[in-house]
Amino acid sequence: MLSNTCKAAVKAVIFLATKTESGDKSAIREIAEHIGASEHTVGKFLQTLVKQGVINSLKGPSGGFYLTPKQREQPIINIVRAIDGQQIFKECGLGLSKCSSTHPCPIHDEYKRARDIMENLFEHKKVLDLCVPVAGGFAYLFG
Repeated sequence: MLSNTCKAAVKAVIFLATKTESGDKSAIREIAEHIGASEHTVGKFLQTLVKQGVINSLKGPSGGFYLTPKQREQPIINIVRAIDGQQIFKECGLGLSKCSSTHPCPIHDEYKRARDIMENLFEHKKVLDLCVPVAGGFAYLFG
């Protein structure tokens, strides 16, 4: 359902959130290494996330990408909307352009339920909720 870029963006934001308390900022290379993505891809989606206010960046020798404590409290849906858009939770599971409850594809009802569960999860889980298990070593972002 989510694009690979969006999955990488969620992992990157979680990684940045683990560094908020220490005040550390991260370069594109460091983020890419920690989430197992290409620097090119990471650079592109980080720019989008900064423009959407999901994360921040600071230029210069002590610069990099970072989150504020308030940004750690935002729901994961903000990342998904910034990268994949709002339409991701309305699309047909088979890619049909005119799929609806009155003109359903063969998997319409089941896919809609799954889509609604995912949307609800991303609306209610905060970045901090996913950061805590990673920071504690109970969950991983790569490998």
